[in-house]
Amino acid sequence: MSAYDLSSRLVIGVASSALFNLDESNAFFEANGEDSYREYQAERIDDVLRPGVAFRFIRKLLTLNDLRPGDSLVEVIILSKNDPSTGLRVMRSVKEHGLSISRSVFTQGEAPYGYIPAFSMSLFLSADKTSVEAAMSRGYPAGLVLASMSADTDDDTVRVALDFDGVIASDEAERVYQGGGGLAAFQEHEAENRAVPLERGPLAEFLRDLNMIQEIERSRALEDRTYRPRLRVSIVTARNAPAHERAVNTLEKWGVTVNDAFFLGGIDKGLVLEVMRPDIYFDDQQSHLDSTSRYAASVLIPYGIANERPEAPRDVETGMRAAPEAGHSVDLGESHEGMTSEHA
Repeated sequence: MSAYDLSSRLVIGVASSALFNLDESNAFFEANGEDSYREYQAERIDDVLRPGVAFRFIRKLLTLNDLRPGDSLVEVIILSKNDPSTGLRVMRSVKEHGLSISRSVFTQGEAPYGYIPAFSMSLFLSADKTSVEAAMSRGYPAGLVLASMSADTDDDTVRVALDFDGVIASDEAERVYQGGGGLAAFQEHEAENRAVPLERGPLAEFLRDLNMIQEIERSRALEDRTYRPRLRVSIVTARNAPAHERAVNTLEKWGVTVNDAFFLGGIDKGLVLEVMRPDIYFDDQQSHLDSTSRYAASVLIPYGIANERPEAPRDVETGMRAAPEAGHSVDLGESHEGMTSEHA
């Protein structure tokens, strides 16, 4: 039998902390330690865990596997620093919720993000800040899921929304803005380079994989006029004219597409997401996510200059931050491997 090939699929790694609500379990671990935690989980092995922030997105995304029966388009793999025995409750909860997830990795006390490239993952979701930042520091596509107040949606459309700079593309433009020239330098740079594609950012491959599924949907719609595509991808960016041209040209040069593009020029992104109601939204700016988390599962991509320096005031037209004072830096936190809490 040949090996299971992951190259023609959208592969997402998800920590149990992103998929399920583990507040109670983690509080017990912190208060009582590893041995008691194992007993706690064993006693509750059949108690189904409640959905977490990324649950709705993962559940709806997996329904797209009916587009290619018997050869899944979407593969979701649990990545957890639980040991295998305490991970049993996670996998039983997966089964009880009816999620088509059969593959998992449990690495007792060691962060599992090192396996992201081994499984061709274009996205890793976790609620553990240290794991996500460590993964990103190695160039892996990781996102930190944040607490969300968004409600579930009734339809079967999977709506994915992403910021552009620092998420899909590199943070080159923001570095120009913060380099001292401000808005004028930014606008001039983007106008001069409007035909030059930006370098790919952390989630460029994730967008490519989403497009792969959309191509299959388009073929399905040509064969069956009653079929309506169920995956919709949108960009929601602080860019506006004339800087919007480089974003559009970059996507075209990469050979990828999106359904919608919102060039907001500093308008609150939450106002758009309140109408759109995406299943998930990705941004590299915590200040944006404070607003969007009311309307969508929101994920911080801790990448680029915006996450190397402290928050500073933003320009109302571009959404870019002003350059901070010299000498400031951001503490990304210390690694604390060795824990076996479900915060993977």
